[in-house]
Parts: sequence; C-alpha cells; structure tokens
Amino acid sequence: MHQQQQQQHHHHQQQQEQQQQQQQQQQQHHQHSHHQHQLLRQPNQHQHQQQQQQQQQHQQQEQQQQHQQQEQQQQHQQQQ
Repeated sequence: MHQQQQQQHHHHQQQQEQQQQQQQQQQQHHQHSHHQHQLLRQPNQHQHQQQQQQQQQHQQQEQQQQHQQQEQQQQHQQQQ
C-alpha cells in the first residue's frame, strides 16, 4: 500500500493535466445548471451566490482532484 502511493507520485504530474480538464468540465457543467436554477428562484441574490460558489468550486476541485487521482492511478498501475 505504501509503496503503491510512492509510485503514484511519479505519475502524478502527467495525470494532473488530464484530470484538471476533466474536472473543470464536469464542475462547470454542474455549476451552469445550478446557476440557472438559482436565477429562476432568486434573481436578486444571484451575483452574491455565484461568487461563493466559485470559491467553493476551486477548493472542491483541488480536493476532488487528489482523491480521484489516487483512485485512477491505482487502477492504472494495476493494469500495467
């Protein structure tokens, strides 16, 4: 288990770019549908809420990226 994680560090940079693009697309899509929903419900607070959402989105992206990268890299190495 420990050794696998050290090996994962090697591939970390390569997969980060791919993962980032994937993650951004997913989250932009999610945010988009969410923000349209808010627009219908609360037009006045729309701007304020979107700002908060973007900040959260950034944090979530980093956390989820690391989490997903570990899972994907494990699968990747097992196949190799």
